[in-house]
Amino acid sequence: MFREPKTGRSARAMVAEEALKHLDHLYRVAFHLAKDPADTDDLVQETFTRALAGSEQFTSGSNIKAWLTRILYNFFFDDYRRSKRWFSTEHAVETSLEDRQADPNPGPESQALKKELDEQIIAGLRQMPEEFRAAMVLVDIGDLAYDEVAAILSCPIGTVRSRLSRARKLMRQYLSVYIGDKKERAE
Repeated sequence: MFREPKTGRSARAMVAEEALKHLDHLYRVAFHLAKDPADTDDLVQETFTRALAGSEQFTSGSNIKAWLTRILYNFFFDDYRRSKRWFSTEHAVETSLEDRQADPNPGPESQALKKELDEQIIAGLRQMPEEFRAAMVLVDIGDLAYDEVAAILSCPIGTVRSRLSRARKLMRQYLSVYIGDKKERAE
């Protein structure tokens, strides 16, 4: 727990200061969970509101990034998702794919192939069971460590690894035509 320091700053002010350092990360994860930029803003705003309201619950020295991500994830799945009933994969993949190193001189053929592959990745994520998709989004797109994802999903690290392994295997199957995995096509 944060103890009030000699400077007179409250635990709430310290949490607010530390949380701002992880704003980009929270937006990235929220964008992968929500479908629309306005919903992303709402998720991040609610995460900050809840973090500040529960600042006394944060233990100094622990991982605030994982704590904030868990708040965001719990809010999305407990409250937000009840009314929306979706887990966006389109924006998650589009944002992640845009971050890739682009070909300096993309021709029409390479642009068409990239667009087709992007659409197949999105379709693959849509087909994937939600528990596997969540692990893949948080680890591969959200760039969180296994232990952080385990805390967010409230499950053991082994379960996260298992779900991620299954998600990656499913994605390989969905994309076998594009990645040339003959073993997966034979199955």
